[in-house]
Amino acid sequence: MSESILTSVKKLLGVAEECTDFDPDIVMYLNSVFLVLTQMGVGPKEGFFITGTGETWEQFLPDPIKVAAVKAYAAVKVRLLGFDVPQSSTTMEALKNTASEMEWRLNVEHDVPEENT
Repeated sequence: MSESILTSVKKLLGVAEECTDFDPDIVMYLNSVFLVLTQMGVGPKEGFFITGTGETWEQFLPDPIKVAAVKAYAAVKVRLLGFDVPQSSTTMEALKNTASEMEWRLNVEHDVPEENT
């Protein structure tokens, strides 16, 4: 069985699975991340969003290797968007650089030229 998107991102953020206090905020930030990923050509062409713990990474992207990269990117972006924002400007800059590099790599990985028909 595939892993819940919300549960796995909460774990990466250091939030216990049982703690649901921040779920609405994390869901909102994750849905923003999914919009960005859709615009980069990652995931379903029609877009993707979550409402809670029911949506899985396999539903978003069936390739487990690519899911690992997307999962890490999602956690970094959720932090940068407003959940547990680092107080240190050095840490903040490092996260921004990490997110930018991940975006570049995801773009390269998912930049498939359209075939001429």
